[in-house]
Amino acid sequence: MTSKFLRSVLALAVFSMISAWAQTGGAATPTGAANSPAAPAASATTTQMVGAGTKVGTINIEQAVAGSNEGQRDFEALRKKLEPKQNELKSQNDELEGLQKQLQTQGDKLNADARATLVKQIETKKKSFDRALQDAQEDAQNQQKEIFQRILQKMAPSIVKYAQESGLSMIVDISNPWPQSPILWANEAVDITKPVVDLYNAQSGVPAPVPTGAGAGKAPAPKPAGTAPAKP
Repeated sequence: MTSKFLRSVLALAVFSMISAWAQTGGAATPTGAANSPAAPAASATTTQMVGAGTKVGTINIEQAVAGSNEGQRDFEALRKKLEPKQNELKSQNDELEGLQKQLQTQGDKLNADARATLVKQIETKKKSFDRALQDAQEDAQNQQKEIFQRILQKMAPSIVKYAQESGLSMIVDISNPWPQSPILWANEAVDITKPVVDLYNAQSGVPAPVPTGAGAGKAPAPKPAGTAPAKP
């Protein structure tokens, strides 16, 4: 999705937000399905016993945020917002590749001055492109992080609420696969991502996006904007 730095920032945000809700407002919510009429019945299909009386659930935070109605709406809006910059970068990249191809195919036919001018032009445009690409990627990542953190902050109470009403003692984020995370394997039966997203969608009031195009129905994963730099 993003750079390692961005992943670490988001991971810290996940821990901070959910911990805060569990220790403050969420702590007042009774735990266990039997204590609340609205509580879903804890079952082996959503939780797993680990030791005596400990129930564990897993959640893919990245998937939950990006797959929520609000996440799909906001990340799609960001994608459209970044399209002009992506098109601009593509034009710069195409122009740079054209000059590099010209140097490769005609370089030996040019006189020294013409060849030096072309090489200088390529170097100047490549520096400009690399700088624009880096700025665009940083800007895209910052906007993605802002969307992610904003939605996660609002989703955190839903995560805590679902966990408490289901009698969970622990939730493990499985956004990153092993060995990037300490979770080697987890049964899909303990995954609570979908019910948490469903709960948040109902509480947020944001309608599901209207499917359009061949890729309709898939949650857009947040990715940095930009085009791969031209080969020197």
